[in-house]
Amino acid sequence: MICNEAALQRLEYPRLRTLLAGQTQSEPGYLQAEQLAPLLDQAAVERALTEVDEAVRWLLDGQAPSLGGCWDLSALLESVRAEGSLLAADDLLKIAQSLRVMGDCRYWFKAQNQQLSLAQLATGITTLPELQRRLQGSIGSRGELLDSASFELGDLRYQIRQTRSRIKQQLDQLLTGDRSSCLFQERLITTRNNRYVVPLKSDCRGQLKGFVQDESASGQTLYLEPSQVLEGNNRLQQLAREEQREERRILLQLAELVRRDATLLHKNQTLLAQIDLRFAAGRLSRHYHGCRPELVENSVIELKQARHPLLMEVEGYFDLSAAVAVDILLEENCQALVISGPNTGGKSVALKTLGLLLLMVRSGLHIPCHSDSRLHLYQHLYVDIGDEQSIEESLSTFSGHLLKVREILEHADAETLVLLDEAGTGTDPAEGAALVQAVLDQLCQQGAKTLLTTHLGQLKHFAHEQAAIENAAVDFDSETLAPTYRLRYGIPGASSALTTARRLGLPKQVIQRAVQYLGEEEHDHSLLLSRLNARQQELDAELLQVKQSRLEADTAQQLRKQQLRQIKEKKQEILARATRQAEELITATEARMKKLRKRKTDPVLPRHFVDERQYLSAAREELKPFKPKQKRVGNIPVKLEVGELVRISVLGVEAQVERLHGASIELLVGGKRMRQPLEALEQFEPRRFAATLNGSGQVSRKVVNRQISTELKIIGQRVDEALSQLERFIDDALLNNLQQVEIIHGAGEGILRRAVREHLAGEQGVTAFYAAPIELGGDNITIAELSN
Repeated sequence: MICNEAALQRLEYPRLRTLLAGQTQSEPGYLQAEQLAPLLDQAAVERALTEVDEAVRWLLDGQAPSLGGCWDLSALLESVRAEGSLLAADDLLKIAQSLRVMGDCRYWFKAQNQQLSLAQLATGITTLPELQRRLQGSIGSRGELLDSASFELGDLRYQIRQTRSRIKQQLDQLLTGDRSSCLFQERLITTRNNRYVVPLKSDCRGQLKGFVQDESASGQTLYLEPSQVLEGNNRLQQLAREEQREERRILLQLAELVRRDATLLHKNQTLLAQIDLRFAAGRLSRHYHGCRPELVENSVIELKQARHPLLMEVEGYFDLSAAVAVDILLEENCQALVISGPNTGGKSVALKTLGLLLLMVRSGLHIPCHSDSRLHLYQHLYVDIGDEQSIEESLSTFSGHLLKVREILEHADAETLVLLDEAGTGTDPAEGAALVQAVLDQLCQQGAKTLLTTHLGQLKHFAHEQAAIENAAVDFDSETLAPTYRLRYGIPGASSALTTARRLGLPKQVIQRAVQYLGEEEHDHSLLLSRLNARQQELDAELLQVKQSRLEADTAQQLRKQQLRQIKEKKQEILARATRQAEELITATEARMKKLRKRKTDPVLPRHFVDERQYLSAAREELKPFKPKQKRVGNIPVKLEVGELVRISVLGVEAQVERLHGASIELLVGGKRMRQPLEALEQFEPRRFAATLNGSGQVSRKVVNRQISTELKIIGQRVDEALSQLERFIDDALLNNLQQVEIIHGAGEGILRRAVREHLAGEQGVTAFYAAPIELGGDNITIAELSN
């Protein structure tokens, strides 16, 4: 494993398992989530993350397979391994329901892109039609054996019903008879010792022949089996024993079928559990806005805006504001990061966040961080967080930490991430700091990446002097005593113990005496660190303001460019409209002049007609600069074919090639023919051709507004007839924006139900389908959820 169970407990990994299990739909998926563990193989991690990516995309589209109703069959399959093993009807019902869910899951993925990893995973689910058919025909929805389980069982139960009916009829005649009705306490037929009896008054003993099977607690009533029904009760007992033998034979036969397909059932359950786990991971990712970080080969940690997922979970809901985003950064040339600062500032939370996010990625889960984050998949994780004290083993806090450090030094290498909380505490500060310095030197030599938190000033100085070790401080507002939980890199943080004590109201004389004990140099050092952190906060705030100003300036510049472009387009549009209006006016004037010339019989045109024509020509020349120039989009055609589509550059419209006349092309534009030279045309890339349509090429459909039912009853219909109605029903439901519909197909042999669900699996408008709850009809009804 990447780490031991103690480290998983320290990082609260079991709680993450519980959150993931709560997002599953099936019992196998729930169990697999509860047993989640980090994956060792990087290829397996990449594959798991890809499957979660696919699940998230389906969930964003409102699609997901319905996996509820599948049971964990491991114990049942194990119990039936031996020859002659028997399975109860309730257990067989669980197998039948699980088979149905497995088949529905496979059919749902058949309608999806088969190149996706989850779809390929679903193809491994094997349908077991013979077993499913036998179970559906033998086991009822309440876990009872059906009469249809075998001919013999159906016949025996028919005889039992007939015999019971005759016995009750005989007893009813006895209870209502004129002579015997007064002998009974009440008109009641009941059973004692599995035999039908009637309540006889105790003082009427001997007045009616029969056998007393029981008596009431008061002794006032005798439960008598009259001699008239003795033979019938005997026959009923015999039939009941035969029924039990037949039921046992059927259960053994069904158990044998299950034993034969046990391997495939176990494989199907494993695949369905994995699919359920990936969709559960997708739902969890959507809750905390997770993403897949970039996995890099270099030893780099670059988690931007990372949040601790467990801090966001509040009473079953996720609140992003409950966890502050923090940047955890260790470049390749940085071997260790020393985090310092005041208590409750978020140092330990930063360590736990990094450790848990690494485990989540190793487990194939998205993590709550920025999508630009990068992370190396370390193969080993060592955690020393919390108190290692053990009274039973005679270990002090410091001794417990030393044993943990010894274990880390024995195994650390370049693929190791080490998290040390409050390193060097529990002993003399100077000796503890010196020991931690030596440990850091050794870990750096072995190539391990280390994050540690401390209050020791000696360690802060050591980190400042080492090129491969960097300081970081947690933000803390000295005025409000409120931590910001953010990290600032490059400078150490002040513990601010005296400042905190002063703000919390400790007596002034105590604070002053503490300053004297601390010494002027140490006090000045603490003040210097506090001022450096305050100055760093100011610089960061100014930098953030500069970045925001630059962003606003860039946005304003883009807006001005867009507005200028819109103004130019509007200008071109106005000029084009004005030019068209002027040309229309000139054309109309020319037409009027032609009419006047036709009316004039004198072949010599008057002088004023010639002047007007010259004036119109001059006006046309003046309009040319204002005409919008058509930009050429495509190239001049080199080779054209009849039926090819081209663009007329001047007009900006598409045309179809009708005939080729050398350099002149006959075109069809809007139902009219025209000729254009090759230079005036543009060829599309890739080349386009007109589609050949039969008839008008148009399809129209008349939609009639009417009230549509949310139920479709197809009980007793043939499959082809029922599917035709179902297709029309789904289309009408989608047109009427229905979100959910019910298809009532009955039980029967299950042929119509399977056909309906196979059809629904291929419907693009159907997002999910499943059997109705037992109290609403169970497998007799299929509920389909529709997309918007």
